[in-house]
Amino acid sequence: MTHADVSPAQSPSPVPGGDDAAALIAAGGAHLGIELGSTRIKAALVDGTGAVLATGSHAWENELVGETWTYSLDAVWAGIRDCYADLAREVRAQHGTELTTLGGLGISAMMHGYLALDADGEQLAEFRTWRNTFTTEAAALLSETLAQNIPLRWSISHLLHAVQQGEEHVERLDFLTTLAGYVHWKLTGRKVLGVGDASGMFPIGASGDAFDTELLERTSALDPIAAMPWSLPDLLPEVLVAGQDAGHLTPEGAALLDPTGTLQPGAITAPPEGDAGTGMVATQAVEPRTGNVSAGTSAFAMVVLEGPLSGPREEIDLVTTPSGHPVAMIHTNNCTTDLDAWLGLFSQFAQLIGAPQSAEDLYGTLFSAGADGDADAGGVLTYNYVSGEHQTGVASGRPLLVREQSARFTLENFMRAQLYGAFGALAVGMDALLKDEGVRLDVMYAHGGIFRTRGVAQQVLADALGVPVALGESAGEGGAWGMALLAAHTARTAAADGAAGGAADGSGATAVGGAQSLSAYLDEVVFAGQDITTRSPDAAGREGHATWLDAYRGGLPLARRAGDLLG
Repeated sequence: MTHADVSPAQSPSPVPGGDDAAALIAAGGAHLGIELGSTRIKAALVDGTGAVLATGSHAWENELVGETWTYSLDAVWAGIRDCYADLAREVRAQHGTELTTLGGLGISAMMHGYLALDADGEQLAEFRTWRNTFTTEAAALLSETLAQNIPLRWSISHLLHAVQQGEEHVERLDFLTTLAGYVHWKLTGRKVLGVGDASGMFPIGASGDAFDTELLERTSALDPIAAMPWSLPDLLPEVLVAGQDAGHLTPEGAALLDPTGTLQPGAITAPPEGDAGTGMVATQAVEPRTGNVSAGTSAFAMVVLEGPLSGPREEIDLVTTPSGHPVAMIHTNNCTTDLDAWLGLFSQFAQLIGAPQSAEDLYGTLFSAGADGDADAGGVLTYNYVSGEHQTGVASGRPLLVREQSARFTLENFMRAQLYGAFGALAVGMDALLKDEGVRLDVMYAHGGIFRTRGVAQQVLADALGVPVALGESAGEGGAWGMALLAAHTARTAAADGAAGGAADGSGATAVGGAQSLSAYLDEVVFAGQDITTRSPDAAGREGHATWLDAYRGGLPLARRAGDLLG
């Protein structure tokens, strides 16, 4: 879904001293996280404290094939190999050593979607991403049957849709997983999934470490599913929680990552996770009354709950942290894509007048202009719907810029409207959670490239949500860094369990063998010395955004009709 992988270049945290880092890498003590986001595949290599040793990346784009948003598996593997090669080059350049062994490895990717395989491990249908919204009927039936909101993008919605449509491949299904689960399986041979990512396939039970068995039975009893030759529980991967051993990198897996043969097998792997979970880890938002916003091609807010909600709500998905704590998720299909397109237009103009700008300078200049706009954006509205937006009931994407004749149409107001628009659908969903449900939230952590111009998007988000928004040094690192932390946590847990003879229980408490819980590892090791800057809601900003959001809601009928009007 990252979806948290936006345009401005993202720089790593300070690298540890050269000799020490080189020795650590050469000894196999570094941990690697790879995340397949919506527009970039990213890799982060870290030491045991989370300090970044090297990064790599590969740009890619989804394709609209017929009516389906997808990525080919050939593109998946070509991108992963290129990303890894980029990382290995940086290791050689910065540390003068080869990356031959790893202490820990973890894979994450955009959550949800549909990746169907047969008994021979062959792909049966195109990979259907979170971006597809054609599962309305299936999701509605599931939501009614399970008395829980089942979103359009969840794997079970895609599965039921395929069955309802009588798609030829469904009777040959043997394994259903997410993109992260698929890559992990190819690297390790294990058909497992981290609980955070699994919670976007099918609801998790009250124990927080497995699919809900009662709801599996209800779903299996639906006539379309009951007629299939397979058992639904048998299709799904095994669920694991943060810190559990998810297998080891095999020789075949090492060759997939690094065809040069330099990387050796054997690294312990973390349970594969979704970008929502890695975003929570990357922002230390894993305890109740904390939350985080990941902003990129799409946006989502994750709020760790103290207790149950009043009942199912269409705006709110119930998922989990990588440790299994319940989380309310507000997901939007759109965030920065339209904003990036507009800034690309400004970049072209700068080139035409002979004053080209770097992405960092361009974004910084224009975001700062937005900070100087009127608090209500002068009556300028933007609907950033490149794809359909379920949060606001928009079926198909048609980005719109809307203003009345009397609107104060200045560059500053245009940019403020763009920033408001990036979080517009998210603000609508968060109103349901914070106002209607009365969920208490002490702080919202933020990450993603949109926050790299310090203070601007951060203040916009604080004003939009009415909640303090915190930004750490690692805000630009994104999910690859969060996945690397999960890999390091898994390796540390395995080492502690081996030394003490205990086993991690995944409950969020310190494990029996003395291994730290994920929360303790983040608090005591990773974030202990990190500088955090917090922006509180501004009274004028809150009032101005409220005025803007009222107008935004009022214009939604136009956004909903745009698909019909524009064809």
